[in-house]
Amino acid sequence: MAELTLKKETGFKKETRSEELLQLVIFQLGEEEFGLDIMQVQEIIRIPEITRIPHSPDYVKGVINLRGKIITVINLDTRFGMTQNKHDDNSRIIVAEVDENVVGFVVDSVSEVLRLSASTVEPVPEIISSKINTNYLKGVGKLEDRMLILLDISKVVTEDTPSKVVYC
Repeated sequence: MAELTLKKETGFKKETRSEELLQLVIFQLGEEEFGLDIMQVQEIIRIPEITRIPHSPDYVKGVINLRGKIITVINLDTRFGMTQNKHDDNSRIIVAEVDENVVGFVVDSVSEVLRLSASTVEPVPEIISSKINTNYLKGVGKLEDRMLILLDISKVVTEDTPSKVVYC
């Protein structure tokens, strides 16, 4: 009964322990905020020197040597068909595990790690899907006055891309 009263007064249902929470790394590309499951993220690094790979897709920025391991780096701006921003001191590479491989993703900045209730995630709206391939997206999470675009990073890497190009 108290739960019902709380919902009437605030519009929010009292959070229960059984409610699933998503823990996300939040990053920016241009004016958009994206979320990536923290369980896929290994680390976040400054952008080192990147070696270009000849004849690779334009969104494959190249490879880096991270403590002796060669990692393919994907420019998410280019992959999503967005205007490519110049990288600055805030730019980072999110190193993530994708299908048992490690890949780096260039982003404009990384702002925070947060928890988001799975119940606030909705399907991708038309306006977003017209810009970015919806196969790359899991949905849109609502957090107060913010909307977070949740990525399916596995599909970002593998869709329309030969695996030999992406995985070193």
